[in-house]
Amino acid sequence: MFERNISTDDLFSAIKVGEIIESYPDDEPCPSLLMLGYIRDHAYHVVLGICDDHLRVITAYMPDDEHWIDTRTRRKNK
Repeated sequence: MFERNISTDDLFSAIKVGEIIESYPDDEPCPSLLMLGYIRDHAYHVVLGICDDHLRVITAYMPDDEHWIDTRTRRKNK
């Protein structure tokens, strides 16, 4: 997250008001989910691990046109 110049405060805000767009209940070591949130009017995806006693930020990135039709819809693999 720091490599992408996203501050901790911005990340917390994106998670707090974001929405879950995908869920990965079988991920290990903890189930995870993909959230869509906004940081200064820019869409970001945040992947969170949902562990028993904590949340783990796995990654945060801006969705791109190569992989996403829009900010919520993943492109199908060819």
